[in-house]
Amino acid sequence: MTDLVIGDDGLPRCPWGAGTADYVVYHDEEWGRPVRGDDALYERMTLEAFQSGLSWLTILRKRQAFRRAFDDFRISTVAGYGEADVARLLADTGIVRNRAKIEAAIANARAALELPEGLSELLWSFAPPSRPRPASFAEVPALTDASTAMAKALKRRGFRFVGPTTAYALMQATGMVDDHVAGCHVVPPGAAVMG
Repeated sequence: MTDLVIGDDGLPRCPWGAGTADYVVYHDEEWGRPVRGDDALYERMTLEAFQSGLSWLTILRKRQAFRRAFDDFRISTVAGYGEADVARLLADTGIVRNRAKIEAAIANARAALELPEGLSELLWSFAPPSRPRPASFAEVPALTDASTAMAKALKRRGFRFVGPTTAYALMQATGMVDDHVAGCHVVPPGAAVMG
């Protein structure tokens, strides 16, 4: 028995992925697919941090505004932000206006610039071996040993607002782990598509 939900299109999905049209698109086309590249992973890390304490749907619906506000999450640009940028971001009604999270996003860009191996290489070094998909949503953890290790490594390097739970959400969103429920129509990363 799984927690699959059959959508209006007849496709089985993870329970959270069928709640709204926004979630359907995100679930089907993005969540759990491997993401590489420093700026792309910095964006996902930043959005996961902003989501802390809020609904992911809130962040998803504000993502384009976040991209405009944070210069498309170009690490080299955000790392150069100063007090005027913090003030600009705090006044931007299109994003979540939280000073601590804004300052963390800037600090994290600066920390990412200091990584000799780059952010993508560091984050992916914590990806665990692949495993079978969970049989039900109840089997999906909130954090793991790997996400705890990732969070500790990031903290040592000066990153903020990326604890073990946020690190695990990042791992799920960027395909480092595959937490689609067994039977979900989304093809696992690296699986051959039959057609």
